[in-house]
Order: sequence, then structure tokens, then C-alpha cells
Amino acid sequence: MANKKISAKSINLSRIKEFSFAKFKKLKIVNIIAKIAIYFILICIGYVFLKPIFEMISKSIMTTADLIDPTITWIAKHPTGENFVNAISQLDIPASLIGSIFFSTLLALAQTAVSATTGFALSRYTFKGRNIWYIMLILAFILPIPLLTVPRMMIFDQLFAMTGIKLIGTIWPQFLMALLGQGAYSTMLILIFYNFFNMIPKTLDEAAMIDGAGSLKVFYHVAVRLSLSTILVVFLFSFVFNWNETYTTNTMLRDALTLLPVKLATFDNGSGAETAINEAQRMAATLVSIAPLLILYAVVQKQFIQGIENTGITGE
Repeated sequence: MANKKISAKSINLSRIKEFSFAKFKKLKIVNIIAKIAIYFILICIGYVFLKPIFEMISKSIMTTADLIDPTITWIAKHPTGENFVNAISQLDIPASLIGSIFFSTLLALAQTAVSATTGFALSRYTFKGRNIWYIMLILAFILPIPLLTVPRMMIFDQLFAMTGIKLIGTIWPQFLMALLGQGAYSTMLILIFYNFFNMIPKTLDEAAMIDGAGSLKVFYHVAVRLSLSTILVVFLFSFVFNWNETYTTNTMLRDALTLLPVKLATFDNGSGAETAINEAQRMAATLVSIAPLLILYAVVQKQFIQGIENTGITGE
């Protein structure tokens, strides 16, 4: 009887081991399949984003003969850098580059400052009409830009009629709009600050006030110092938004300043000084126009990613 019991126990133990091993093997297979699926999805997403860039680079070094050759898809038979020379000449580099950097930086600084203060006010203070202002922010984001451009132009025309100061055709309309929270995608930037400030415990504000700090000191020493990475992210977003924005810029700024994205439109409206503009020259010009943004991202990539991943301080 004892031998039978021992054998039965050993059989049960062996079955348990076999079951555990089979279960472990099954889980391992599931993990491998999950990893393969994740990498497959990431490769597909990467292909969607990288294919246009690789195609631009490939076409930008092609000659006209390579473009019309049906046997050439990616690799040029006669690579050339002449397309970049023509693009730089047509884009009026460096005048347009300097103008774009100055213009985008000015608007980005104004937008970042007003977005931080507005997000802090909505997060920390309760005042009459607060919900109405919040709804108006959302509506400003939903409404299409052309619908808002006409009343804005009417306001600036009325200011010109009352003061005699011409605003349309200068940088002031867009600067004022950025400073008043009406810049490119200002609502999104305000909401970024609003959500981040909500994560900061209000006890820090109360502690600062007990030490004698006023509202401005609380904003600077608590909110701003804890949100440096968020400020960088908002500034970069604003810089890119204003760099690529052409509809409002063409309407308000017009010919007051030479901008790189605006000059890029000339590649669809005619020909260059010496050679006819083809697809290769368009791709070269596009690469030249986005090169400053790529360089900027490469320089601040680490801080930008940290700002995106930053979740702030866990609240109460």
C-alpha cells in the first residue's frame, strides 16, 4: 500500500511538472507572438512615416532623365546636387531662412508665455465665467481658420481707421494674436499647460503663500520651475506650427518679410531662373525647407522626449 501511495504521488508530481512546463511553454509562445505583432506594427508605422522622406531624398538627387526613366524607382543612375543649388537660389537662402527663424521664434515666445499664464489661471483659480472661457477656447480650436480670418482682418482694419497705424502687411497682427491666445493652435498649447499644472499639488502653492509669496512668485517659483520640460515642448510645438503656417501668414504678413515656407510655394507657380522646375527640384526645395526643423529636433531630441514623457508630480 505504501508503495502504491508513493507511486501515485510521483505520478501526480510528474503530471504537475508536465502541466507547468506546458503552460510555461504556451506562455512563452504567446509572448513571442505578441512581440512579433508589436514589431510588425512598429515597422508598418515607421514605413508610413519614413517612406515619404526616403522618396524625397531619392528624387532630390535625380536628373530629369532619371525621373522619366521607368526603370528607376529609388536609386538614381546619374545622381546630382544641382537640384539643391537651384532650390537654395529659388528659396532666397539665407534671407528667407533668417526671416523664418526670427518670425517663428518671436511668435513661439509669445505663445509659450501666454499659454503658460492662461493654463495656470484655468488650473489654479476659480472665477466667474471660467467655464465659458474654457468653452470658448475649445470652440476657437474647432472653428476653421478661414472662418476666423475675416473678422480678425475687420478688427485690424478698424484699428487702422481709428489710429491711422497700418497693421495688415506687418508682423504685428500675428504677434498680437499670439500674445492674446489666438495664435496657431494656441488652444492645444494652453491645454498642455492646463493638464500639466493640474498634476502639481496645490499644497505647494499654499506652502509658498504661507512663506509670503504672491501670485506671481507662486507662478514663477512653483509652476514655471517645475514645468521647464513642458515649456520646451510647447515652445517647439509653437515654433513648428508657426513655421509651417502659411494661410494666415499670407493674409496678414503678405510681403513684409521673406519666409522660407512661403517661398516654397513658388515651386508650384512657375519656373526657376535658369531651368524649369521639375519634381526633383521640388523635393530638394522641400528638404531644404524642413532641414532647420530636423536640425532643431536633433539638437533638443533628448529634452523633447523627456518633456513628452513627463507626467509631473502625482497629485493628491
